[in-house]
Amino acid sequence: MLPLAPLSEVSIQQLPPAALAYLGDAVYELYVRRFYLLPPKRLQSYHGQVVAQVRAERQADHLRSLTPSLTESELILLKRGRNAATGHPKRIDPSIYQQATSLETLIGYLYLTNPQRLAQLLAQLELDPPT
Repeated sequence: MLPLAPLSEVSIQQLPPAALAYLGDAVYELYVRRFYLLPPKRLQSYHGQVVAQVRAERQADHLRSLTPSLTESELILLKRGRNAATGHPKRIDPSIYQQATSLETLIGYLYLTNPQRLAQLLAQLELDPPT
């Protein structure tokens, strides 16, 4: 991957939670895709396993499992992310959508500010084993 210039702390603090969630969604999906990469399988199998994990309902489950491990500042960031979840999803309960957005916001923020902490939290996720 090509290195990008780091963002300043001031720049990161100016990002709205929705922008952090946008980034966090991509980081989370890339993590899940990497998790399911082995053993090799057909693309359709990869897709099915990944989609099952990146659904909002599953992200909300992950958030609930991680919450006891979060710091006070991370919990505050979750609230910012939850409050940024706008729109009216049709297929899921709005509270589930808010929880998923909160998790994505946290992941995006940690990706930019503390990759080691992000790795710790992602390692705690209980993803379904690869098949």
